[in-house]
Amino acid sequence: MKRVIEKTKIYSGKVKVIDNDNLQSRIFRILLVLLGALALCYFLISGKMVFNIVARQDLGIQVKNLTKEVSDLELKYFSLSSKLDIASSKEMGFQETRAQFATRKSLTALEFPTNEL
Repeated sequence: MKRVIEKTKIYSGKVKVIDNDNLQSRIFRILLVLLGALALCYFLISGKMVFNIVARQDLGIQVKNLTKEVSDLELKYFSLSSKLDIASSKEMGFQETRAQFATRKSLTALEFPTNEL
C-alpha cells in the first residue's frame, strides 16, 4: 500500500489541473465582446441604410422638380420656335446664307503615272 501511495504522489506532481472556472469566464467575456461588436456593426449598417433611403427619396423629389422645369422650358421653346419665320428673322438682323461644302475627288478619278522602268 505504501508503494501505491508513493507512486500516486509521484504521478500527481506531474499532472497539471486546468482551472475551468477561469476558462469559462474568459469565454463568456469574449462572447460578450463579440456580441457588442456585432450589435455596433448592426446599428451602423442599419443607420447607413436609413440615411441612404432618405437621401434617395430627396433625390426623387429633385428629379421630379427638374423634369417639370425641363418640360416647361421645352414648351416655351416650342411656342417661341413656332412663331419664328424668315420675315421675323430678317427683322432681327439675320441673313440667309448659302452653304458651301468642301469636296474632293475620289481615288478612282485620280490618274497615277505609269512606271517606265
